[in-house]
Amino acid sequence: MEAMDMAQLAAMRRAYRTAGIDVGDLDPNPYIQLERWLKDAIHAELPEPNAMVLATASADGWPSARTVLLKAYDENGLVFYTNYGSRKGRELAENPRACVVFPWHDLDRQVIVAGRVEKVSREETEAYFRTRPHGSQLGAWASRQSEVIPSRDVIERRYAELARRWPEGTQVPVPDFWGGYRLRAERFEFWQGRDNRLHDRLRYRLADGSWLVERLSP
Repeated sequence: MEAMDMAQLAAMRRAYRTAGIDVGDLDPNPYIQLERWLKDAIHAELPEPNAMVLATASADGWPSARTVLLKAYDENGLVFYTNYGSRKGRELAENPRACVVFPWHDLDRQVIVAGRVEKVSREETEAYFRTRPHGSQLGAWASRQSEVIPSRDVIERRYAELARRWPEGTQVPVPDFWGGYRLRAERFEFWQGRDNRLHDRLRYRLADGSWLVERLSP
């Protein structure tokens, strides 16, 4: 492997010239503020604007992170779906706390949300599963997510068997090992890039049932 020029890597940076944010610019409700910025990301035609990096940790403290897609939100929290037997599913069973990051680099923005996680109702999972394309429904059955497999052929054969069992146009049942999680936020942080690395960081913190907004040093 060709060695990377560490000086070149260390020098990689770009200036943030966008307008800043102040407490008065934010909605008192962080979910409404998240919706505003999410709409900005969609309007800017960013790729996968609903993608968020989900960080979890096992009971003994080993962290892991991956990208998932936000599929619903309201004032009860942020919802995503996955295999319950996946690494994230196992870690959430052991330690039901998580953090997500929306990395909207092209807008010089990111949003961090942290809180406790719980499974959504089976009814909510089933309703969402019905909206997924047929191939994605089969994929949920085909993948025992995070399991070691000897080759890609294993999962492709499994998928082909499922496609014969449930051809296009038939109803695919929802796997009992698959479903949604809701991140019930206790903290939000809205980050806006500024010149000279003096970024704006504004945090919402849940205190006695109300949202307290604080400015953090960059």
